[in-house]
Amino acid sequence: MPPPPPPPRNQPPRNPFKGLRQDKPAQDGKPPMPKWAIWAIVSAIVVLAFGSQFFAPSTGEKISYTEFLAQVKSGDVASITINNATNTISGEFENGGKFTTTGAVNMSDADEQLLKQMGVDYDFKTPQPNWITSLLPIILPFMFVIAFFVWMQRRAMGQAGNIMSVGRSKAKAYQADKPSTTFADVAGYDGVKLEIKEVVDFLRMPERFKEIGARVPKGILLVGPPGTGKTLFARAVAGEAGVGFLSVTGSDFMEMFVGVGASRVRDLFQQARKMGKAIIFIDEIDSIGRKRGAGLGGGHDEREQTLNQMLAEMDGFETTEGIVILAATNRPDILDPALLRPGRFDRQIIVPLPEFDERLAILKVHSRDKRMGTDVDLDTMAKATPGMSGADLANLVNEAALFAVRRGSAHIERIDFENARDRVVMGARRESLVLSAEEKRATAIHEGGHAILATVLPHSDPLHKVTILPRGMALGVTWTLPEERHTYSREFFEDLICKAMGGRVAEKIVFGHLNSGAANDLEQATSIARRMVREWGMSDKVGPMAWNGQQQVFLGEDLMTSGREYSDSTAKMLDDEISRILHEQEQRAHELLVKHRKGLELVAEKLLEDETIDGATVGRLVQEALETPTPTEA
Repeated sequence: MPPPPPPPRNQPPRNPFKGLRQDKPAQDGKPPMPKWAIWAIVSAIVVLAFGSQFFAPSTGEKISYTEFLAQVKSGDVASITINNATNTISGEFENGGKFTTTGAVNMSDADEQLLKQMGVDYDFKTPQPNWITSLLPIILPFMFVIAFFVWMQRRAMGQAGNIMSVGRSKAKAYQADKPSTTFADVAGYDGVKLEIKEVVDFLRMPERFKEIGARVPKGILLVGPPGTGKTLFARAVAGEAGVGFLSVTGSDFMEMFVGVGASRVRDLFQQARKMGKAIIFIDEIDSIGRKRGAGLGGGHDEREQTLNQMLAEMDGFETTEGIVILAATNRPDILDPALLRPGRFDRQIIVPLPEFDERLAILKVHSRDKRMGTDVDLDTMAKATPGMSGADLANLVNEAALFAVRRGSAHIERIDFENARDRVVMGARRESLVLSAEEKRATAIHEGGHAILATVLPHSDPLHKVTILPRGMALGVTWTLPEERHTYSREFFEDLICKAMGGRVAEKIVFGHLNSGAANDLEQATSIARRMVREWGMSDKVGPMAWNGQQQVFLGEDLMTSGREYSDSTAKMLDDEISRILHEQEQRAHELLVKHRKGLELVAEKLLEDETIDGATVGRLVQEALETPTPTEA
């Protein structure tokens, strides 16, 4: 197919996306009649029918009937005309003036005799009705009936048109000459950019790859946690590719009618073929790409037909050369294996949570249009936000700006970022919740136990802040800063469980009883211990075996294979090992807190005084307690 000729000089280039969807042209080249013309015709008919009555010409001064009789007796009336239909009397005075009046329905004999005596020339007139007015009672019912049937026909045609167009693709076409997002707007992720740029370069310069026999991947699957920028990469491709770009979501293929999804897939690829070279982006592809025949009660016929049609389009008999499928999902484990095989989605690109350098670059991107104060250190903020995605960092910068506005400041300062980070990580502060003195002291002891263990345990993450101000659903929060890790040791998890037990054990040591404040701590500790035993092989008694938790049927696993894969004796052994780990770490937390009892009391007193203290203050108080001799030693 030869390329289209270049546009004439001094004329804008032809839009390659123009013409994909056009309105139906008027027949015979004549534009349709506008709606105002119909109303103009109706108004003209009304004016012709009733205009003589609505706009009757003036016939002179209007007088009363009594005054009219007086004028007749005085000989001032020359002639009159009596309208039999309206009983209106119009006449002319002797001096040439005109008048009108309204008489009785039937003129009395005395009045008529008076007119004869005074020599008044009078006449009776019966006006004939307008022919249009005579026909309106007959024509109007037929006009209303015809208008009703015309309206019903147009409504039926509109519904039929909607039904016929339900199988069309809902993909949005982006213009290549108006890029809104480029790779420069995506901070970090150099490896991901490199793999995606290869596809863009192939579509721009295919001869460079064909010389050595390279073939562009038909499909690229972006996989990563929510908020890592998968859709942002797709928008950057739309701005960088310079070819046709069609964007659609997985849910756009699903409708209540059977076969609509497959029809929309066919229409989507047909639009892409018309462009010659194109990129099709399907967001949240897991909504139509789930495993076929899985789940309770079998698969979804409409979803499976849609998936089958997509598989055929990507690897069918018709060529799709120059068409690349770009898809995104955060649930690759439920996708159908036929969709992921080479020849369809040849390449899977992992978009992970950003590292330190990438978080710093993302913070700089989202801060470049903000008024930043001189004391803001984005390096420190990037180090203090491990595990945050790009969306979380964007929200962090926006929250800092909101805090600056609340303070009435013209710039975003360090304190705003600190408050925003606390808001994002620990939740909003509950100002309306007021604790009693007893509850406040119990909370201080509880959080003090967590803080002490976070300080003295060798494999624990560094303590950042501890507060007894209610935030989110918690009455107090102990916050540690996770270090950049990619693998975790058994000692790390044991310290994590021990630290979770710190609040419960501290209350038991100081008050001699327990309360319900440790429910979330116990839930987290039990979950970690269960995964240590069942999944990570960190139990010497269980050994190198792993049993994942039961998969939910609706996530794509078959009902018959999702049951328990071990015997009752193995289940008891697993439960015993989980219980052993929890009890050992609780005993370890008790021994450490008894040893640092004085440090625990100092931290609790400081929390009651200041309500929020940092990790350095906790470390200093623990060291002071160790260096201070007890009364028995003195």
